[in-house]
Amino acid sequence: MTYQTTPRLFCFGLGYSASVLARALLSEGWRVAGTCRDNSTQKALSTQGVDAYIFDGQSPLQNFNDVLVGTTHLLSSVPPVNSKDPILQIHGAQIAAMTSLQWTGYLSTTGVYGNQSGGWVDETSPLEPTGERGQRRVDAELAWLALRRDHAIPVHLFRLAGIYGPGRNQIDAVRNGTAKRIDKLGQVFSRIHVDDIASVLKASMAQPNPGAAYNVCDDEAAPPQDVISYIAAQLGIEPPPVTAFDDANLSPMAQSFYRDNKRVSNKRIKDELGVALEWPTYREGIKGLLACSASC
Repeated sequence: MTYQTTPRLFCFGLGYSASVLARALLSEGWRVAGTCRDNSTQKALSTQGVDAYIFDGQSPLQNFNDVLVGTTHLLSSVPPVNSKDPILQIHGAQIAAMTSLQWTGYLSTTGVYGNQSGGWVDETSPLEPTGERGQRRVDAELAWLALRRDHAIPVHLFRLAGIYGPGRNQIDAVRNGTAKRIDKLGQVFSRIHVDDIASVLKASMAQPNPGAAYNVCDDEAAPPQDVISYIAAQLGIEPPPVTAFDDANLSPMAQSFYRDNKRVSNKRIKDELGVALEWPTYREGIKGLLACSASC
């Protein structure tokens, strides 16, 4: 897509994934702005060329109209709080009134599909979350889609699998002996490298299809213990012993992730958006992270 004016991305929640997208777009000449939660992050973002504003998700963003002026692309990575989407709860009416938006994205989760006992899901599959956290995401998706239905805001949904990348992976845990190789019969997880999230979002921005939902995951759902074993093999060390799920003493939060077991199709991002994943499975992703840690 060719833009008549310099495009401007505004991100509610310049966290791990959104920051990678922001850096990629800045390198292409975009203007980028967004919110963060503290002064130190604000200063760090500012040094990168991002106009960052403090926003706690509870009080309105000061001078909303001035801060959002010129925004052509809007992204929210802020999770629901107390069954409500904080961005829409606080600023939904103002976003609905924006006339400059060419693309809007909401980062959701594949958790909206719930447990499929290892079966496949795609974007047409029923949304059957197994817990309150997943239901909150379904409700948030519906609220964002209502902006398209009622106000013609060009909303797109992105259902992210388990995110990993630089600074967020299990390599150090395997290296220092704190990783667990947990075995739950038949359990698989889908994953996505943070670089590939940015690629999917950029591809959608270039080919808007308001109302569409996209699964953002790599090509292979895999048992979590296989990933640990692969990392250990790449490091040339013995993997941790296998621990049965029932004996793993996981926190309630960690246990909740094992409640859902499914394989997620990424066919739509390839067929519709033309995305070629840089890291198609965890193997390439782990090798890339290890190579970067050795040379970057």
